[in-house]
Amino acid sequence: MATVDEAKSLISEMCQNFYQQGWVSGTGGGMSIKVADRIVMAPSGVQKERMVPEDMFVLNSSGEVLETPRARPAPYRPPKLSECSPLFMAAYELRDAGAVLHSHSLNAVLATLIDESAKEFTVTHLEMIKGIAGHGYYGNCVVPIIENTARECELTGRLRQAIQDYPESNAVLVRRHGVYVWGKDWIQAKTQAECYDYLFEAALRIRSIGINASLPPTPTPLQNGHAHTMAAKQPKAIVLDIEGTVAPISFVTETLFPYARQRVREHLSSTYDSEETQADIALLKDQSEEDVKAGKASTLIPAGSEGKDAVLEAAVASVFAQMDEDRKTTALKSLQGHIWRAGFRQGAIKAELFRDVPDSLVSWRDMGIKTYIYSSGSREAQRNLFGHTAAGDLRPYLSGFFDTRVGAKVEAQSYKEIELSLGVDEPSQIMFATDVYGEAVAASEAGWEAVLVVRPGNKPLPSDAAARFRIVESMEELLE
Repeated sequence: MATVDEAKSLISEMCQNFYQQGWVSGTGGGMSIKVADRIVMAPSGVQKERMVPEDMFVLNSSGEVLETPRARPAPYRPPKLSECSPLFMAAYELRDAGAVLHSHSLNAVLATLIDESAKEFTVTHLEMIKGIAGHGYYGNCVVPIIENTARECELTGRLRQAIQDYPESNAVLVRRHGVYVWGKDWIQAKTQAECYDYLFEAALRIRSIGINASLPPTPTPLQNGHAHTMAAKQPKAIVLDIEGTVAPISFVTETLFPYARQRVREHLSSTYDSEETQADIALLKDQSEEDVKAGKASTLIPAGSEGKDAVLEAAVASVFAQMDEDRKTTALKSLQGHIWRAGFRQGAIKAELFRDVPDSLVSWRDMGIKTYIYSSGSREAQRNLFGHTAAGDLRPYLSGFFDTRVGAKVEAQSYKEIELSLGVDEPSQIMFATDVYGEAVAASEAGWEAVLVVRPGNKPLPSDAAARFRIVESMEELLE
């Protein structure tokens, strides 16, 4: 971790660098770095390229000035705390930032004018998106745009609201003014500022040639000889399992399940009166009745007339019991999906997929193959997972989602039900990829082409699996 003195030197050095890029000319812009419980901040109204470490202010974590720099002789002006100060403090408070900078980059200003009525700047499918924390090539990189005010300090309320409304963005654009960018430390803040500026400029140049950078590229059929060779035998639809097939089992067991478990009680309590949560509780109640009849549980979830606390205690106990047994009930999956949805939208969860998955989804789309998901997790959970991956939003490459509402994954009838929704002429035109032998057997009995997937961390397959099914280690091998 840098010391206060090191932070002062870093700010001087980076402001000179930003000046050379045209970001802080005419004394505009600014930068600050957090060091433990101290915040080092560049002054306002100063030629940024001529600043020295001794020009910096030092504030405490509440934004109160602890150290005012000594005035330099004329013609220098007396030191003045940056008007960016309250805006910087918003990012420190709301995002736990380690560094925040403000730029008057012309690219940032023009990006706010692509559409003067827009409240967001959006780009997708550009390599530099990967330089923004929590984003990937295939996803949408969205930056909120707020309107400018006469004085910078008057922007604080608007900027705070934008930070709260866009938890996945690491920047806020100010119309006809510039941009605020933050990161966990000065390195990330600098990196992201450069990547954002590249994306702003790229969107402007792409627009000049008549292309909308906020939209994914139009699919173009593959023209190589391999594509033509495969055309006769390739499936019309590919259906994928999630856990152990496109996502590591560890992501589900070590990230998703613990996240839901920790938030069950708070979620049910805080949303108790909502229609959605009442529907979840009704499903849990029905499941508890089935479990008591089958001897799997001894306690029913009471009716709402017995009071909120009684219902919550019984519902939470039922959920924990189902989680402990790793059950796949519709009631449990529905509730988990709603808890995960909040986590994905807040940026607290980012789906981890195997590296071969995003490119395979794109390739299959370009070949005219439709891809679907069939998982024990609810359809909503599936949509949230693929909408918030480390590679970006992959939902545009998927044609539909199926869960256990169509039936258990080890029953052939479930696959026959799905087939009716896929628009194929023969069941053999559907390929199903899974890591579970019993699911492959069921799909095969329904007439599908089943393929088993071996991934790190998966359970071993039966010894005779290779005699019945083709086995692959990545999605890239599915069509070989």
